[in-house]
Amino acid sequence: MRMSIIAFAAGVWFLQQQAALPGWPALAALLAVSAGLAVAAAWMRHRRSAPAHIAVVISATLAAAISAAISAALIGFIWAAAMGQIRLADTLPEENEGRDILLTGVIASLPQAYDNGVRFDFAVEQAASTVPAKISLAWSGGARQPWRDVHAGERWQFTVRLKRPHGNLNPHGFDYEAWLFERGVRAAGYVRNDDGNRRLDAFVPRPAYAVERLREKARARFLRALPQRDYAGVLVALAVGDQRAIDSGLWQLFARTGISHLMSISGLHVTMVAALGGWLAAALWRRRPALLLRLPAQKVAAASGWATAFAYCLLAGFGVPAQRTLYMLTVVALALWLGRAAAGSRVLALALLLVLLVDPWAVLSAGFWLSFGAVAVLFYVGAGRLAARHWLAEWGRAQWAVTLGLIPALLAIFQQFSLVSPLANAVAIPVVSFVITPLTLIAAALPFDALLLLAHQILSWLMAFIEWLAALPLAMWQQHTPPVWAVGLAALGCVWLLLPRGFPSRGMGALLLLPLALAAPARPAEGELRLTVLDVGHGVAVHAQTAKRDLIYDTGPQFSPDANSGNRILLPYLRAAGVRRLDALILSHEDQDHAGGALSLIDGLPLTWTMNSMPAGHPFREAPGHRTCEAGQTWTWDGVRFEILHPEAAAYAVGEHDGKRKGNDMSCVLKIVSAHGSALLAGDIETTAERTLLKQRGGQLRADALLAPHHGSRSSSSPEFLAAVGARTAIFSIGYRNRFRHPHETVWRRYEASGAQLLRTDRDGAVTIEFAAPWRITTERAARRRYWHGR
Repeated sequence: MRMSIIAFAAGVWFLQQQAALPGWPALAALLAVSAGLAVAAAWMRHRRSAPAHIAVVISATLAAAISAAISAALIGFIWAAAMGQIRLADTLPEENEGRDILLTGVIASLPQAYDNGVRFDFAVEQAASTVPAKISLAWSGGARQPWRDVHAGERWQFTVRLKRPHGNLNPHGFDYEAWLFERGVRAAGYVRNDDGNRRLDAFVPRPAYAVERLREKARARFLRALPQRDYAGVLVALAVGDQRAIDSGLWQLFARTGISHLMSISGLHVTMVAALGGWLAAALWRRRPALLLRLPAQKVAAASGWATAFAYCLLAGFGVPAQRTLYMLTVVALALWLGRAAAGSRVLALALLLVLLVDPWAVLSAGFWLSFGAVAVLFYVGAGRLAARHWLAEWGRAQWAVTLGLIPALLAIFQQFSLVSPLANAVAIPVVSFVITPLTLIAAALPFDALLLLAHQILSWLMAFIEWLAALPLAMWQQHTPPVWAVGLAALGCVWLLLPRGFPSRGMGALLLLPLALAAPARPAEGELRLTVLDVGHGVAVHAQTAKRDLIYDTGPQFSPDANSGNRILLPYLRAAGVRRLDALILSHEDQDHAGGALSLIDGLPLTWTMNSMPAGHPFREAPGHRTCEAGQTWTWDGVRFEILHPEAAAYAVGEHDGKRKGNDMSCVLKIVSAHGSALLAGDIETTAERTLLKQRGGQLRADALLAPHHGSRSSSSPEFLAAVGARTAIFSIGYRNRFRHPHETVWRRYEASGAQLLRTDRDGAVTIEFAAPWRITTERAARRRYWHGR
């Protein structure tokens, strides 16, 4: 059974790697093949039971196992494909994007407040046009707008504008569209500020909405009881699973110390709550002998523990760790109820099957792999041990096993792991799981704010220790993304290292972990250039890499006070690419869509020097090794020449951005020349600056690749400029359905007439050009194409 479930999971995973889903006829054919293999496996098992030569028995056993595994894998593939087809059918027609649509529905999730608005999932009941059943909406406006008073479970009428799910797609980056697809959100948009927006019903009586309203009330009460407290959001996350209540700074602290799993609903918390519920029920049951004659206390404990865990999982939002633990507890509770023993590996396998039957997209989340991986490691190190050891020794062994066993997965997914995690978890797990979480849940059920204050105070003491650990210079190991083969070898090495003590050459398993750190990503050769135009939405961020040097040209936009392209896109991308230090950062000009991520990038990586065209007094002129961007500056790295073509030094004397010269036209224009071609990065220059360049440096403009000036706006890319550059590839760094409607239709046709290959980040994702022999162009959406990605 266990091997069949693992094969089923492999089939589900394989389907989620496909660029397109097989049609229903193909799925029917695969189902017939799977049924045939299952019948063949059953026949071979029957044949194995008949008297025969040992070789025949072995052959029949092996053939039956292989046939059963292939059949289960096909079933997993078919199941995931069928679920995918059903979800894909719930889509927003292209003609309904960007239109005003009147619809009625229910607030189906916890409303999440941001600077001047709120976001929530909306379950559509009626709509004037075809829209998906579940959408994500944002509502913002002035103080008079009723967005401040929306609550889970309310029925509203809205006028909205929607678009299909779309996210930035970069090398090693987060797939936002996959995340939305897993949640069943098939369109996103915003509420128009319309007089027709109104609440129709204060509450829609359905179980799911009742749970969301309960979660919202608990969150509101916690925040009222703990105003301006540093860790109120952590208690909210522990009680109702609202991880967004924790600010980004705390998440970075938790990641650095390896306790992120404790600061939201984890399997350990669910197990603890179930144990508490089962113990209380059994204790009360034993006080009445008449009840014991009707039903044993053990069965009462099993049922009560399961019911308590189920209630907690609902309150917590039913995430993958909670699901996995609930399904495991379900199997254990059934075994106890039926009086049958359940092996740990069988329990884990059944939980895996249930998770994938309910949510076949769970394999796309990091939490799925880390959650099941951690439990599998614990079962592995606990299996077959004959002698009981002291509980403290068992605790230390479990911490060591989980820390070591998850290293390959953590490096593959996050490119980092905490070196202080064993110590941090040794202290935090008992404090959070057995003290803070129970106090928080009791406070949520009872109207006693004193318990919340006590839980917060204990958490504050714990956080003082955690902050001390995080401040240690070697608290975190960060590196490049290891290749798949290195992750596989390291997993085998962990299995080897965690074998029972006394196993010969157990320490040799450590050698298999070395490729994780030593197999570094390939860099360009001498004279070659790798140029990556990242997908940052409406903005620009470019990475130029030579054999030994790295340069960033612009840093993309700022999304919110806490989120920008620097910390959300550039830093994770550079870490995954193995870049530990930036040699140069060039900010073309001061617009937020070009410099919005600069502060995060400067804080996150060592930097040799910066260059920009900012006006006098701008804070970025105080950045490390600042240089003013002036035409004529050149330098050569590893056989690749870099040259600034614009602005001229005299341009700074013309009023320092006093309106006599547009800020866009002060953009730094960088030309990069390698042994195999050249690139021109033009910032946001418009026709005025283009004329200046044609007049003063017309002979230097020719390049093989061009980053379209000003995102292809109507005021840029003049015919004369395009002719002078003569690019064979032009790249437009633009946001999906951006409000500026870049690139302008006239400009797009102008580029088409030039004969250049046209690439755009909203359609192609990040674009990487390898200036080598031969040229290689990779677009991220083509390389990572999945069936849920939009056109």
